[in-house]
Amino acid sequence: MSRRTGTLPDDYFAGMYASDPDPWGFATSAYERDKYAATLASLPRPRYRSAFEPACSIGVFTRTLAGRCDRLLASDPVPAAVAAARARCADLPGVTVAQQSVPADWPEGRFDLIVLSEFLYFLDRSDLAALVGRVDGTIDPGGDIVLVHWLGLTDYPLSGDEAAEGFIAQAAGFAVPLHRTRTDAYRIDVLRAGPRP
Repeated sequence: MSRRTGTLPDDYFAGMYASDPDPWGFATSAYERDKYAATLASLPRPRYRSAFEPACSIGVFTRTLAGRCDRLLASDPVPAAVAAARARCADLPGVTVAQQSVPADWPEGRFDLIVLSEFLYFLDRSDLAALVGRVDGTIDPGGDIVLVHWLGLTDYPLSGDEAAEGFIAQAAGFAVPLHRTRTDAYRIDVLRAGPRP
């Protein structure tokens, strides 16, 4: 299978939602349910002040993650996904869902939790490096960064392992790995940002 060479464009994903409102089965998949539970279990702290979840899709995990956060900003580049996520989380006052395409559209403010779940492999190496820089500029000292990656074969610019290892290597100047969970299907890496000089 040949790899795409550039970051997948927003219209690639918009086309997927045009034909299926839940193209990855986030609301129905046993894989997703188990992965969400493992992701929550991996969080080192019981609660976070301010979290960011880019590429939130239709907000299934967003709704679950919100129970661990005082404030949660979620975002996605696809208007249909943003609308679905807003509807799903409408009764949660601490949740905001924005239409943003990372790394170009990165929010202001600082976060003590950033969850990067199942999308870093959609980026090429240049955009992955840009995203690492964005995280560096917004993660609080002592904040946690969670990476989640599917490990199956794709035509994406990066594999799950390449995306995770690339992020970890480039973030070495400001964050250290705390622990990793690995199954046959996915890996979860948790990093902690160090103190600022």
